[in-house]
Amino acid sequence: MSLIGENLQSVRERIEAAAHRVGRNPDDIILVAVTKTRSVDEIKEAIAHGICHIGENYVQEAEKKFPEIGSSVRWHMIGHLQRNKAKHAVEIFDVVHSVDSEQLARELGRRAQAANKCVDVLVEVNISGEQTKFGVGPDDALELVETIREISGIRLCGLMGMAPIVEDPEETRPYFAKLKELWDKLPEENRIYLSMGMTQDFEVAIEEGSNMVRIGTAIFGPRA
Repeated sequence: MSLIGENLQSVRERIEAAAHRVGRNPDDIILVAVTKTRSVDEIKEAIAHGICHIGENYVQEAEKKFPEIGSSVRWHMIGHLQRNKAKHAVEIFDVVHSVDSEQLARELGRRAQAANKCVDVLVEVNISGEQTKFGVGPDDALELVETIREISGIRLCGLMGMAPIVEDPEETRPYFAKLKELWDKLPEENRIYLSMGMTQDFEVAIEEGSNMVRIGTAIFGPRA
């Protein structure tokens, strides 16, 4: 088996173990392979090993890969999205994780309607409180949720957040618990995805309720 195949097997085993520790069904957890800076060949290899969801951070990078990868997988926009890129984003992405303002949500809705599409979106919440991170503040998240629920062309599907980068993954637990608490307050039809957890902390995120993890390095290895 290739290195990517072996890594994926290991990641899936870790997801399964984390889910079982808290009595959850591992099949309920979606693995998004983060493919930023990864080659088309690497992505195709991950798809050959069962990856159905890929996450990109930049619209321009996704635009170069999309013609070769196509719609055989679901495309997730996981990086910060500028409003002037919304038109191109809706042409490629099925899910946008990083909606953090009414203005961006309305632009995505407008562009999606023009393209005769409906795009799934998540509200990005700045759970770490770091100035360098994007996302709406936890205290304003539910108000933004209510606004987005009324916008045509997009479908609110949940929340996304990132914990601070720390040496001990256990330290991320309160941040993930906070986001799960917010997610539980969403209307039931909008509680579809809780996107939290990356290579360094996905097991803790799953234990705290995540059902969508975004993993790159643990699948593809460190970036060159």
